[in-house]
Amino acid sequence: MKIFVSVIALLATLCAPAWAATQTVTLSVTGMTCEACPITIKKALNKVEGVEHIAVNLEKKEALITFDDAKTTVEALLKAIKNAGYPSTVRP
Repeated sequence: MKIFVSVIALLATLCAPAWAATQTVTLSVTGMTCEACPITIKKALNKVEGVEHIAVNLEKKEALITFDDAKTTVEALLKAIKNAGYPSTVRP
């Protein structure tokens, strides 16, 4: 029985990356007032492991982020932006 459980645990561990998916989220970012703000936000998000693409729009005050959900979460993205000085929320 122990061997069976060990084999199942091993298979689950090896297959976990197959369950991962690329996700895209749009965040509403407050406090952006100049051309340097999107650059600062991009730099903060590039430090988050799993982020694949970032598009920050100053006029719309939003960030469109594509990321690997096996490596990061929306909460981690929100935290990175907040730590850079820009509070943000998920845009529906």
